[in-house]
Amino acid sequence: MNCADLTLDELRLALAPRVAEAAVFDGWSEAAVNNAATAVGVDPAVARIAFPGGAMDRIGAWIESIDARMADELPASRIGNLPIRERIRILVQFRLDALAGAEEALSRALAIMAMPQNAARAARLGWRSADAMWRLAGDRAVDYNHYTKRATLGAIYTATLLVFASDHSEGKAETRAFLDRRIEGVMRFEKAKARVLRPREDGFSMTRLLGRLRYPAS
Repeated sequence: MNCADLTLDELRLALAPRVAEAAVFDGWSEAAVNNAATAVGVDPAVARIAFPGGAMDRIGAWIESIDARMADELPASRIGNLPIRERIRILVQFRLDALAGAEEALSRALAIMAMPQNAARAARLGWRSADAMWRLAGDRAVDYNHYTKRATLGAIYTATLLVFASDHSEGKAETRAFLDRRIEGVMRFEKAKARVLRPREDGFSMTRLLGRLRYPAS
């Protein structure tokens, strides 16, 4: 890796997947950064500067690198014609495939993110990934749905990661089934919510009543 022309932020993202590979054995430690840097010919001292915030910086960079890969490989133009549930499933599955072989690093990352002192930052990272997925899925909501959709997808994704990290079934079949059930549940909820919130033409409408009082039918 030629890092001569890379900024520290670019170096951080470039090294992040390698740090994750090293974290399988070294945890999310400084040793993982040193080993990742040495493996690709980067000065470990420079690499350490790129991760000034410790383990959460390293984990955050890993997540950000997956976000970037997802955006590059699954742009809205590629998946936009698919049903919404299929778009979400493909996006989440892409992220899971990116984690294949790094289950131990994932388990350690989830444990670190669950620590009380890291909860706020972990929540921001999860929100950002959920937002990236919804945007690639074509969501442009700006009302309260913007927030509920991201909160719901973030919860699904986190739960799926926990299943994925300990799934030893062939081809991660248990994880795939778990994800499909959760997405199906959310789709049913969204349909039910839409029916509840959709104005009923045959129901009572205060707006129509006031309009008729003001402009009575001739």
